[in-house]
Amino acid sequence: MKIMYALVIIILIIAIVLTLLIAGKGDDNYSSSTKRNFTNLTLIYVVIIIFGLIALGIYISLFS
Repeated sequence: MKIMYALVIIILIIAIVLTLLIAGKGDDNYSSSTKRNFTNLTLIYVVIIIFGLIALGIYISLFS
């Protein structure tokens, strides 16, 4: 089970790093006009992480 937790965390970290790398690329006008989109994407990650942790807690409490 610990391997599964580690795998989820590794995938999450890779997804965040790749998103940050992709968000930094592009022409000058694109990066200045997408500041709001980058903020929205970051908020989506935060919400997904919170819901994922809640779901994990419920799963552990029900099935352990």
